[in-house]
Amino acid sequence: MTRPPFPPVEQADIDRVSEQLGRPARDVVGIAARTASGEPTVVSTSPRLADGTPFPTFYYLSHPGATAAVSQLEAEGAMRELNERLEEDEELRAAYRAAHEAYLADRAQLGEVPEIAGISAGGMPHRVKCLHALVAHALAAGPGVNPIGDLALELADWSPDRA
Repeated sequence: MTRPPFPPVEQADIDRVSEQLGRPARDVVGIAARTASGEPTVVSTSPRLADGTPFPTFYYLSHPGATAAVSQLEAEGAMRELNERLEEDEELRAAYRAAHEAYLADRAQLGEVPEIAGISAGGMPHRVKCLHALVAHALAAGPGVNPIGDLALELADWSPDRA
């Protein structure tokens, strides 16, 4: 399942995301997820940056509250636990592989970049490497697409509905 192209990103969103990140936002092509109050939560970034650099991280978590909550999960060892679950659960592995394919399909809508062909983010499809990327994908794609991102959101002390 792929997403339709994003509506054009507005300068106000770029400015807000830059504030959230504490640096200028680069090559944002859309706001992929927002909080209930409309704050940008996940940005979509061009698969090739303006300077020509390939950039595989299509979904990037920008909201400070979400980022802090996911950082806390990583510090508490959630990645190790989720990797163990992934290793033990064949159904979870299959769903995670499907999430990888969905991520690639979403990014491909903005063009193919040979240097990052087959590379998604967050360790997909074989391991859990970066919960920030997986949560960003889960928020952008919606529940049921990225099972590890969904699990991390359940564990996190943050929700886009409360933020």
